[in-house]
Amino acid sequence: MNRYMKETQSRNQTEVTEFLLLGLSENPDLQTILFVLFLSIYMATMVGNLGMIMLIKIDPRLHTAMYYFLSILSFVDASYSSSVTPKMLVNLVAENKVISFNGCAAQFYFFGSFLGTECFLLTMMAYDRYAAIWNPLLYPVVMSERICFLLVATSFLAGFGNAAIHTGMTFRLSFCNSNRINHFYCDTPPLLKLSCSDTYINGIVIMAFSSFNVISCVMIILTSYLCILIAILRMPSSEGRQKAFSTCASHLMAVTIFFGTILFMYLRPTSSYSMEQDKVVSVFYTVVIPLLNPLIYSLKNKDVKEALKKILQKHIL
Repeated sequence: MNRYMKETQSRNQTEVTEFLLLGLSENPDLQTILFVLFLSIYMATMVGNLGMIMLIKIDPRLHTAMYYFLSILSFVDASYSSSVTPKMLVNLVAENKVISFNGCAAQFYFFGSFLGTECFLLTMMAYDRYAAIWNPLLYPVVMSERICFLLVATSFLAGFGNAAIHTGMTFRLSFCNSNRINHFYCDTPPLLKLSCSDTYINGIVIMAFSSFNVISCVMIILTSYLCILIAILRMPSSEGRQKAFSTCASHLMAVTIFFGTILFMYLRPTSSYSMEQDKVVSVFYTVVIPLLNPLIYSLKNKDVKEALKKILQKHIL
């Protein structure tokens, strides 16, 4: 009965056609500092990720499955950062912080799509590392170009399909009365709080899908690394073990940072959300993580460092 009354009241109210993004701070001085900081980070993110893609494309030694996945990861990082950061930068210096209903839905969808794709892609990369270390002789066959393409395509289909479900579920709701989103982009928790519809089903669906996707990805990654650890411990030489560990270190660090943040952000009861706390965490995985991945792989990967050194020497000399 209460649900019926709430939905009846919501239909009698004016539907929201645009939203106001409140952002990170209303302090003008702090907004200027944040604009300079985030613009610098975003430019470094684009240079780092697009530079990684070009480096892998140019250097023939990097034309392997591992670096193919890394180039796709760089593209995904640049894409999901670009779905949020430019609008956030504009809102930091603009008086009008409005985003249209359709613009909000588009941002919500593309950010969720690329974020989900990264989740599945990091899982595929864990399997790639397992295939490389468990049986190096069969690695070129197991991870052929066709298999790599299918794994990447599956990651994109899963990421974009999952985001389509969340977007459809969220934007079928009624938004009336207030249009003020207490966030710097269109994210699930603030939108659900803003809705005047019953969001119980949304909460159940989001929790079920997010839990299944993240937990299944984490379990596959953990299983892959358990098999990798067993294979490494069986290696007779310490040099071989060290080389095997070094090929996994970058990916393991990227996985830990990414999934640690996602688990903290989304797999919690809705009642425990604190918008101010979550805005800080959101900055980390929308702005910082896309910058960290190319840094992690360039600083930790010997082949990438040598390829970069070769390119720099060629152009400097």
